Amino acid sequence: MVLTEDPNSELMSGLVDSVKEISMSPECRNVCKKMHGNLVRRIKLLSPLFEELKDNNEELSEEETKGFELLRTALDSAKELLKLVVEGSKVYQTLQRDHIADKFNQITEKIEAALSEIPYDKLNLSEEVQEQIELVHAQFRRAKGSPELPDHQLEVDLAIAQREKEPDPAILKRLSERLHLQTIDDLKKESLAFHELVIASGGDPGDWFKKMASLFKKLKDHVQMANPEANCSEAEKVMMKHRSPVIPDDFRCPISLELMKDPVIISTGQTYERSCIQKWLDAGHKTCPKTQQTLLHTALTPNYVLKSLIALWCESNGVELPKQPGACRSKNVRSSISYCDRAAIATLLDKLANGNLEQQRSAAGELRLLAKRNVDNRVCIAEAGAIPLLVELLSSTDPRTQEHAVTALLNLSINDINKGTIVNAGAIPDIVDVLKNGSMEARENAAATLFSLSVVDENKVAIGAAGAIPALIKLLCDGTPRGKKDAATAIFNLSIYQGNKARAVKAGIVPPLMRLLKDAGGGMVDEALAILAILASHQEGKVAIGQADPIPVLMEVISTGYPRNRENAAAILCSLCTVDSQQLKLARQFGAEKALKELSESGTDRAKRKAGSILELLQGVDAIVTQS
Repeated sequence: MVLTEDPNSELMSGLVDSVKEISMSPECRNVCKKMHGNLVRRIKLLSPLFEELKDNNEELSEEETKGFELLRTALDSAKELLKLVVEGSKVYQTLQRDHIADKFNQITEKIEAALSEIPYDKLNLSEEVQEQIELVHAQFRRAKGSPELPDHQLEVDLAIAQREKEPDPAILKRLSERLHLQTIDDLKKESLAFHELVIASGGDPGDWFKKMASLFKKLKDHVQMANPEANCSEAEKVMMKHRSPVIPDDFRCPISLELMKDPVIISTGQTYERSCIQKWLDAGHKTCPKTQQTLLHTALTPNYVLKSLIALWCESNGVELPKQPGACRSKNVRSSISYCDRAAIATLLDKLANGNLEQQRSAAGELRLLAKRNVDNRVCIAEAGAIPLLVELLSSTDPRTQEHAVTALLNLSINDINKGTIVNAGAIPDIVDVLKNGSMEARENAAATLFSLSVVDENKVAIGAAGAIPALIKLLCDGTPRGKKDAATAIFNLSIYQGNKARAVKAGIVPPLMRLLKDAGGGMVDEALAILAILASHQEGKVAIGQADPIPVLMEVISTGYPRNRENAAAILCSLCTVDSQQLKLARQFGAEKALKELSESGTDRAKRKAGSILELLQGVDAIVTQS
């Protein structure tokens, strides 16, 4: 090796910093505690390797650098996972513990694979450090093939707590201790984590939503009744003595599980706390969080009857009547933005229309941030006439200005009225052009904008006709992880329209989807299955999927996947087998009967139906063979 000034200091310093950050990770106080602790402990033992190589200041060969680069990527993934399990919802992680365990195993496999790429014998390491790293490597090697042993008591307690309406207090006590949900402060943090999880779910909370909400409510009621004065001030303790220990279910917001202050009704007839459902809608979601039905409109109707009942209940139980947030706020939306803000917006629009390139870039960037901030800003910016000016900037030759413009339109499009204004301004062809030719950030946000606009059915047709789908497929293939997610979400939504299914198939979407489906570590399996399931309802889609050798991977997902993925895999398989007996025979060769029987008993309702249909087809084939 050739001694140089400091060629690899950045790489080694980064690895040293990553290990230090992981070593300082807060204690995990939930069902993931053991997995969290084991991973942190093993990673900490890598520190001497990086410290010694950093001090040696030697040039690494390409072969040596490759392993350390892989290790840096793996440690970045480890930091994200460790942060997630420390800060995330404890109830969610308990219900999804197998999924979380898989994530820990994937990180372990990544670190072990990276360590395998490092040629220790070629590095100038002390004997002591080399021995330690070999031992650590052996630990990772053993860990990746040794899943955590199941906690049978936890399994039993969870099953009973979810099944029974009023579980034994002893069971709830064990669960609250196991999940470290024992104080009012613990409950507040969990409620906040739960709320954020629902908002971040992309409009489809999944089957876990009701289970999680129900279990959290039981634990919350148990903790409040068993120890109502925990973690409270003296004044709060006095007040809690007069408080009813259990809030009626109908008075709780289904999102936050807290007593509602300003209940409102949405189009599905469900009632929510105004601030919670507004945050959900502002995030661009178009479904009811509780029922997952598509919303016919986003108007919020005050539930005066329920509000009166809550007031009566509070009065009779000695609870302070909740104050409606924003009670002093004017009904005029624009009044929530100050005169100075409106004046500032007008100044920004003048720069967009008449400024030089630098002024346009700066103004577009400021509007982008303002539009992201809140719903009132989005209304005010659109009413001031910003949308046509931003659409013009989509054709800017300055990449940064283009990024700001398309992202500002994305943020403005969260508002339903603004969607129409954006489309009427002729934005769709220009957004598609950004998707094809812009910077990676611009392409990602163009894809997200097209998804937002495609919520309106007629826009699905216009976006597909403008040539967006081939460009989205390209982003799906070569984009960043975030870009791939944006592209997949847009493609899925566009493919709800029958004509776009044919466009997607003709543009060659099936092969890249199959590659994503077979890459379990790529993080796109869910999206690939969802899109394939919707394409399988189209004749050309069935043919294209059938030609991509789908049966082995579909059967693997049905046998070992997560509930929603098993459901989509079964739907795809059902579509294929209905029209192609060869696919049915091939599925049988890969163990379809056993896997489908199990799915018909334990899957989601839709998965059970699809599994039953395929089993009937298999029985039909058996009957024909018997008769002949």
